[in-house]
Amino acid sequence: MTTPPLRPVVLRTDRLDLAEFTPEDGDLLYRHEVDPEVMRFVDTGRAPTLAQVRDEILPRLRAVGAEHPGFGFFPAFERATGEYIGWFHYRPLGGDRGVADLGYQLLRAAWNRGYATEGARALVRRGFRDLGVERVVGSALRANRASIRVMEKVGLRPVEEFTETRATYPDRRALRLALDRPRGSARGPC
Repeated sequence: MTTPPLRPVVLRTDRLDLAEFTPEDGDLLYRHEVDPEVMRFVDTGRAPTLAQVRDEILPRLRAVGAEHPGFGFFPAFERATGEYIGWFHYRPLGGDRGVADLGYQLLRAAWNRGYATEGARALVRRGFRDLGVERVVGSALRANRASIRVMEKVGLRPVEEFTETRATYPDRRALRLALDRPRGSARGPC
C-alpha cells in the first residue's frame, strides 16, 4: 500500500482520484514507457530514457492543462490504496475546446478492473457538464479491442477508419470513435 497522493484531486469517481501531474511525477510516467505490453499499440519504436520522460514528456503533458484549464493529462490513483494506476487525457482537439480527445493508459496491474471505463465516463460527463464540450472523440488501433470496447461502453461510436502512421504495431488500421452531446442536454448520456 502506498500513501495517497498529496495533490489536489481534479475529479473523483467511486474508486479513482484523478489529479494533476506534478514536476516530480517522471518516475510514474516512466513505468508506462518501459512496459512493452502497455506500449504495444502506441509504441513509436524506441523507449525514452527516464531523463527524457522527466525533461521532455512530462512537461509536454503538464502544458496541456496549463494552456487549457479543465483539460489535460490526469494521473489516476486508486482511492482505497492511493496506488498510481495510470493516466487519462481529456484535451481539446486541435485547440478547439468544443471537441475533446479522450485517451487513457493504465498499468497492467489495473487492466480488466473497469478503471478505464470508470475514469473515461467521468471525464466525458465533466466535459459535457462543466467544460462546454460538444463532441468527444477517441481513437485506437483496430487490434486494440480492449481500448475500443472502453470507448464504446462510454457511448462513443465508430465514425471513421484510418491508417495510424505513428505506431510501429504491424497492423496500423485504426478506428476513430465519437460521441456528440445530445441536443438539449447539459450532461450527455454517460
